Amino acid sequence: MRSLEEYEKLIGYRFRDRKLLETALTHSSYANEHKCKSYERLEFLGDSVLGFVTAEYLYGHFPSLPEGQLTKNRAALVCERSLCGFSRALEAGSFLRLSHGERHSGGQDRPSILADVFESTIAAIYLDSGDLERAKSFILRFIIPAAKAQNAKPFKDYKTTLQEIIQQNPEEKLEYRVTGESGPDHDKHFTVEVRLNSNVIGKGGGRSKKEAEQQAAREALELMGY
Repeated sequence: MRSLEEYEKLIGYRFRDRKLLETALTHSSYANEHKCKSYERLEFLGDSVLGFVTAEYLYGHFPSLPEGQLTKNRAALVCERSLCGFSRALEAGSFLRLSHGERHSGGQDRPSILADVFESTIAAIYLDSGDLERAKSFILRFIIPAAKAQNAKPFKDYKTTLQEIIQQNPEEKLEYRVTGESGPDHDKHFTVEVRLNSNVIGKGGGRSKKEAEQQAAREALELMGY
């Protein structure tokens, strides 16, 4: 496990309270073993700060987008897949405090954990600095390039696209089924299958049923050659 100083350099912020940063990198598996705090409460706060900063940026910089598209763009920017990518850019997995079992099972590279740590890092910066602007600066370092790329290639509503294709044959029927649900209430992970006339044509996962359905529809479209 790498040092906190290295992580501070990567995130571009030096902590006054190193214990706060330590907590932001502590998974519940480690916390349970060592009787210390995990990042779960920080993740809760970071999620809210991230959502606000992202919404404010999109509202101010894309004035021509309607409310519905702003909502979709924000959802894509803060989804598990995006946050996991941001954490990987920070090499966050190599700084995580995990139980031996969690590390052995690949927890340091698990998308849901990496997404959580990006949010807990946001909250730690916000609380340590006492300044929303410091947290905002950290968030926008990732959100701005992602939003610009997204604007060049708008967020795809895969479910609607798939539905429009299937509707060309009225006798065909699409159905989404939740096949798995794991994690505590504040950190759920869902898996979903999309079926065409009872045949599974795509599978997906996400932090909400809607996100999992979008990913299942995306896989179905790819398999269909779209």
